[in-house]
Amino acid sequence: MIIRPIQHNDLQALHEIARESGPGFTSLVDDRDYLEKKVRHAIDSFQRELHRPGDEHYLFVLEDEATGDIMGTTGIEASAGDDRPLCHFRREAEPASRSGSERLTRCTHYTGCTEICSLYLRPRYRRANAGKLLSKVRFLFMAQNPHRFSATIIAEMRGVSDASGQSPFWNWLKTRSGHLDFATVTRLAGTATPEMLDALLPAEPLSTATMPTEAIRAIGQVHEQTRPALKMLEAEGFRHRGFVDLFDAGPTVEAKLNEITSSRHSTRCRVQIIDDSMPAITRNHPGNRDNVMLIANTAVSDFRATVTTAAAWLPHHNLLSVPESLARQLGLSDGGMTCFLPLATTGKAEANAHTNSSEVLYAH
Repeated sequence: MIIRPIQHNDLQALHEIARESGPGFTSLVDDRDYLEKKVRHAIDSFQRELHRPGDEHYLFVLEDEATGDIMGTTGIEASAGDDRPLCHFRREAEPASRSGSERLTRCTHYTGCTEICSLYLRPRYRRANAGKLLSKVRFLFMAQNPHRFSATIIAEMRGVSDASGQSPFWNWLKTRSGHLDFATVTRLAGTATPEMLDALLPAEPLSTATMPTEAIRAIGQVHEQTRPALKMLEAEGFRHRGFVDLFDAGPTVEAKLNEITSSRHSTRCRVQIIDDSMPAITRNHPGNRDNVMLIANTAVSDFRATVTTAAAWLPHHNLLSVPESLARQLGLSDGGMTCFLPLATTGKAEANAHTNSSEVLYAH
């Protein structure tokens, strides 16, 4: 498995992913023209020389290097809300309420923050560490290029909806918003003008006192298939601060880039390329029970990353020993720089969050 920046010839696979992911996955909508523009913008973003974040969108794909199949995708919005408003509902206690009801008020609290988004692993490509790679590679890329991103990182998590694409929160809200179905409104969320979206929603704050129980219960909750992704982010240090999506009421979580677990535990060092026939030095070390690590090169437009057990960390020499074939796949040169993250050091909470089913991942 290799993570790399998206290319023009990945458009068809991206379109298939947009169809497979279904309503609620608002960062990848089933609209080929929209997706084609998204791919062009991503390619341009990777090629820019920057000193501060702007409207860049970095979109990666996970490729099966043996077959060329695209297994999934993951992305980063460098400065969300700059080119179009990034709106949420802020949850607040209803003043003088005896029933414990809440008030939902529209706001643009996260404008200018970096947003991780577009994470989707196609179900037929579930395998060990694929989901981890899609999620954590973004933090390695940001750790190497902090000038391209905001200090605050957010993730909008997919909210509750059923197998038929019905959202209990939207089913209540649509009676006040033009009666559009959930699939249509989530499509508009990704493609419509801000003025069109603004016209869909009531201008005044909403009170949960008027909502049915099913809609109230959905506020701040995630889609069943998004729970593993949320657990991963919580293990990284992300927390929900009371802001939810306008359409499905899914939670937005946030963290400081320099406090994210994978960013803090990543190491930048020199590469030592060894012959493929030589064993990784640490494999037989009695204290090293798990040598799985995420390795990336330090490029931007030619970025490559993977998960492997074939490399070995030599801390006394500040070297990562990498077999020649793996170095070739990642574009690493002997004596050049690399960045890696030992997956065994990311914490017990995260280890407990990962099961085979956790490799099905959705986020906005």
